Amino acid sequence: MTETKLLLCDCLKSQAIDAEAIENTSGLTCSEVHTELCRKEAGFAEDALRAGNVVIACQQERQAFEDLAAELDVADPVFVDIRDRAGWTEDASSATPKMAALIADALLPHPGEKVLDISSGGTCLILGDTEPALAAAADLCNTLSVTVLLAPEAELPVNDDRRFDIVRGRLKSATGALGQFKLSFDALQERIPGGRGAPAWTEPKNGGRTECDIVLDIRHTQPLFPAAEKREGYLRADPGSADAFRRAVLEASQLIGTFEKPIHIRLDETLCAHSRAQKTGCSRCLDLCPTGAITPAGDHVDVDPMICAGCGSCSAACPSGAISYDAPPVAHTFQRLRTLASSWRELSDTAPRLLVHDSGHGADLIRLSARYGKGLPADVIPMEMPGLAGFGHAEALGALASGFSSVTLLASPTTETDGIPFQVELGNTLAGQDRISVIEPTDPDQLEAALYLEPASALTEQPILPLGTRRQITRLAAKAIHPEGSLLSLPTGAPYGSVTLNQDACTLCLSCVSLCPSGALKENPDQPQLRFQEDACLQCGICTNICPESALSLEPRLNLADEALRPRVLKEEEPFHCVECGKPFGVRSMVERMTEKLAGNHSMFKDNKAARLIQMCDDCRVNSVYHSENNPFAMGERPRVRTTDDYISKRRDH
Repeated sequence: MTETKLLLCDCLKSQAIDAEAIENTSGLTCSEVHTELCRKEAGFAEDALRAGNVVIACQQERQAFEDLAAELDVADPVFVDIRDRAGWTEDASSATPKMAALIADALLPHPGEKVLDISSGGTCLILGDTEPALAAAADLCNTLSVTVLLAPEAELPVNDDRRFDIVRGRLKSATGALGQFKLSFDALQERIPGGRGAPAWTEPKNGGRTECDIVLDIRHTQPLFPAAEKREGYLRADPGSADAFRRAVLEASQLIGTFEKPIHIRLDETLCAHSRAQKTGCSRCLDLCPTGAITPAGDHVDVDPMICAGCGSCSAACPSGAISYDAPPVAHTFQRLRTLASSWRELSDTAPRLLVHDSGHGADLIRLSARYGKGLPADVIPMEMPGLAGFGHAEALGALASGFSSVTLLASPTTETDGIPFQVELGNTLAGQDRISVIEPTDPDQLEAALYLEPASALTEQPILPLGTRRQITRLAAKAIHPEGSLLSLPTGAPYGSVTLNQDACTLCLSCVSLCPSGALKENPDQPQLRFQEDACLQCGICTNICPESALSLEPRLNLADEALRPRVLKEEEPFHCVECGKPFGVRSMVERMTEKLAGNHSMFKDNKAARLIQMCDDCRVNSVYHSENNPFAMGERPRVRTTDDYISKRRDH
């Protein structure tokens, strides 16, 4: 196989590139540093493309190189942007370490994306006032199968267009997404075809139902769905804005055929701590999901991939890992962090800063800053993420412990920010300093003002390899940042912590053990004992909700000592020994309390012999009841089976 070759270009000498250092760090064979690879020196690109296995360090002219590959009938090259993200900067420090890190990140194998097919036949429902709704229907009816829903009191214009259907009524409910909307109506009326003059209507009926592939909503009312802009197939526009109206109609005309929708989230129902025995525990993902894609489904939650927009908030907040981002997987994100940090360290003794951004607004600001402003500081490494809200405290701590001095999230106007402040607060509490932050710049100047500050001074003495689950990496990173093994108090709602037991209230019924979803609360099969393993506790609250004595309470914290990895005894008591056989069973205090309460006071335990049953083990209790005088299971002597001889002898006697 041909070795990978990296084509470098300084873009008309507008950036300095150290090809030798990059080659030594990346292990790639680097070309000479070209000046105009996309034009005058395109022959070198042609030769490299024919040879195959090529990486081109230019993103701006990607289309030109892909067109060239198509002309040559060869595979498209891999691209990495080191100019806008590293080379174009007013920072006098060397950008070579960052270039090497970006190249190494670009060359990581990207996990395949899971998708599902969505089929849209082009059935479209238009909601709105008469004039704009009919105008939109006239534009779309030659492409889509259109139905217009007007208000019950709406009047049709004289020039009635029969190329699409018109109904009147009130929309009662709507569910679904592109290709599978389900709607119901009240006061539904259909036009009666034929006749002279204004069309007649059927009698209003409630409970009408229909399905469609696309919904075009040009009403002045509230949208049908939460986070409506993220609901595929639901197009909403202000009819007063000609541009918005035109864009919505154009987009609707394109939504016919089969489409691939990424499956953003992976769900492991067995790990979910939503509820047990109809007692609700964790609801973090339900509280944060902007589109309503997550719903309760018994002991766990369910995720509708058709509605999920992939913001990632649920993945960052899930305490157990039952929900995790899968486009790409969380493990790939940690691999990228490890690669960026280790590649930087090979060429620099200082610590870099991490800038996490999205592929839209954030990437655009970085490009504009590079071309027209100061560019990014040389020590700021940008990392593009598809679901910015999915970069939570675990990912930020993994970055800090891998060697980054700080982590900055660049939020865009479309970023779901509801869960981010808590993730930042939790991450900074665990890091011990304000090394994690969020910025929301609207232009390159604001971005530069936020980044051209004195970098954070706190560094991790011994970088870690962020491997394992998000919980494991959080603990590993926190121990690297706090090698002394501190006990860190955390804000309410944190997914790490301990439980506090009221010794006097607890009866060791162990109902909390049977329902604990993570196994943090344990029993001892050999004696009455309640044990607790702190590192497994999700702080879901099921134990506090299920405890009949309200003896448990939650304490959010992270214990970095090794004792948190081992079960410890919260409460233990002596077992009661059966008064018949001497076998230990139950808890002494409970048996004695039951005896005191029931003996002589309850109709079933009036005499001492009956009360003695309370103090027997299961086997002895059954045996005692079976042989008692008032045995409820006792029967008379079984009658003898009647035979033919009995029948004949009885007839003879008569």
